[in-house]
Amino acid sequence: MCGELTLLRRDNRCHTATVVLDEQDTPELPAALELQAGQHYAAGDLERAIGCWERLHALHEQRGEREPAGRAAAMAALHLLIDSGLMATVRGWNRRAERLLADTPGSPVWAVVTMVAGYERFFSGDMVAAAELSRRAVALGRERDVPAAVVIGRTALARLRIIDGAVEEGIEQLDEVAVELTSGRVDPLTAGMMLCEIVCAAQGVGRHDRAREWTEVMDRWRPGRAVGGISGRCRVHRAEMLRWSGPGDEAEAEAVAACDELRPWMRREFGWPLVELGTIRLRRGDLVGAEEALLEAHEHAWCPHPALALVRLAQGRGEEALALVEEAIAHPLPMPSKERPPFVELRVAPLLEAQAQIAAALGRPEQVEAAAERLESIARRWAGPGLRAAAALARARAELAAGRPAVDAGTAAVAAWADAEAAYETAVAREVLAAALDAAGRPEAARLERGSALAAYEAFGAALDVRRLAAADDDVTEAPAREPAVAVFERLGSGRRIALGGVERVLPDLKGLRYLERLLAEPGRELHVLDLVAGESDAEAPEGPSRVDTTGLLVLDDEAKAAYRRRLAEVEEDLDDAVAMNDLARQEVAQHDRDYLVDELARAVGLGGRDRRTGGSAERARTSVTRSLRYALGRVAEQHPDLGAHLARRIRTGTYCCYEPDPLSPVTWRLGPDSPPHGSSAGR
Repeated sequence: MCGELTLLRRDNRCHTATVVLDEQDTPELPAALELQAGQHYAAGDLERAIGCWERLHALHEQRGEREPAGRAAAMAALHLLIDSGLMATVRGWNRRAERLLADTPGSPVWAVVTMVAGYERFFSGDMVAAAELSRRAVALGRERDVPAAVVIGRTALARLRIIDGAVEEGIEQLDEVAVELTSGRVDPLTAGMMLCEIVCAAQGVGRHDRAREWTEVMDRWRPGRAVGGISGRCRVHRAEMLRWSGPGDEAEAEAVAACDELRPWMRREFGWPLVELGTIRLRRGDLVGAEEALLEAHEHAWCPHPALALVRLAQGRGEEALALVEEAIAHPLPMPSKERPPFVELRVAPLLEAQAQIAAALGRPEQVEAAAERLESIARRWAGPGLRAAAALARARAELAAGRPAVDAGTAAVAAWADAEAAYETAVAREVLAAALDAAGRPEAARLERGSALAAYEAFGAALDVRRLAAADDDVTEAPAREPAVAVFERLGSGRRIALGGVERVLPDLKGLRYLERLLAEPGRELHVLDLVAGESDAEAPEGPSRVDTTGLLVLDDEAKAAYRRRLAEVEEDLDDAVAMNDLARQEVAQHDRDYLVDELARAVGLGGRDRRTGGSAERARTSVTRSLRYALGRVAEQHPDLGAHLARRIRTGTYCCYEPDPLSPVTWRLGPDSPPHGSSAGR
């Protein structure tokens, strides 16, 4: 791992030797600290990595070596920018670098300082300063041979063009940057981070086609090159693509893996993968799991809406849902966002989509109309297939809510989402179109649209949507019951026999298959992951069930808590400076940073000063059970594709796991030679 160490090196060589630091100031100490910073970052220990840069800065400053001290300060600022989301601390370290470099205007470190300042201004909403600094960073990077400054500056400038409304011009510029990032001329940390930024830029304006292309580029690039949390970021983007297209179980698997990988690197920005996970679980019908992920994102000071508001709607708490989304629209958090930078209308587009949906469900036509009008205005300024489709669907909801003919608007919404290749959203639009067709007295056409929506929901694995539509469609609820198919799923010593439709196979008796047997034995019942794990422990330990570890991991270790206290002091300094300069925007951002750090420190320490822990039994059980089940389902699909396809559609994972019988194609399960058949409840 050497990506963050090569930003100012021209030999592009990596050094990975293990270093044991001597506390005494020796000629070798600076190189040792820099190498150890890279090793800590590679291991996911962000605070120790930044701590090494801070110590290196202090060491050089103590020696009177101003330019090396400035470089160390700039690298600390860069890492804080990449992974912490704390703009006040980024500004503080960058200002230290500027003061130290004042006597060396020709230093290449100025290119790094300028590019960090440009992106900090971008994330803080000062677009004029961001453009000026980014242009200067590109010029300095080219002049002083700092490729990272060039590509980061060009990425910021392209995103600024998009924000200005020149979407196609900005996308073309990002295409050019993407070619440069994959050329091998840019260090791995910069390449990975900017590929991530490019995908986010495309998603922010509804260019899901480009986001999909660039995600595939990033996915091909990352093996053997990804540095730090880059691989996890790529996983988030893959989950995002699967959230649009399905299947939902694959989307959730990517999101869970992304959270596992990114937890060591990210701090506040960890809310990003958590919100993605929560959104996917919502679509799959796992409301408990969705709520858990979204509330954890909120604890990280990351906005959990619109997903959390939509969870409340699905829970039957519509008034609360509408209040939540309206509050989020009126007071959006002034913080960095991966997909939508703050301080522009783009950041509220998803909230307006949800507002239209919730208000329509509550029968509030005026609020649906207001959301549709504002979303249409955004789509006109930042033209993109996804935004146009969202606006078209909101318009269809508004027409329907107002009692006006909405067939044309609904048809346009279906076509727009289909063009955007978003299978789940297309199904939602088909439901709205079906309601419009019913209102227009065209029940057969409405039934056809609902059938297409139901098929899409089943393919995605959207359990709640499937049940809701199946219950609403007369053809489904009143259809004559089919004769249940008989499937075999029985243990044979150390193996397991599976059979369906005359095809029989034998597999090793994997742990995931034993979990699956528990679910098949009680179709339709939700089983908590801890119950599944405890049952497996009972089976493996006849002397008695093994105790499930509930200790978990420290929320923050001592090193991290010390680092957070340093960050808090830096934020307080930035806040005082902003107050003195009457800079209200900086005051607001710094205050949010301060609140976040105070909350994190409070969350890490319990009563009596005892450390709090996280990641205990429930969280680990969810991850373990999900992985085991998915691996087992994959093995079943390899050996018996038909049975594998059925189980992939009907097994729901999460905090509660369940086998949901198919009302259209019921299956009776024989789980052992002497066991009664299960699954007669399939048609209930």
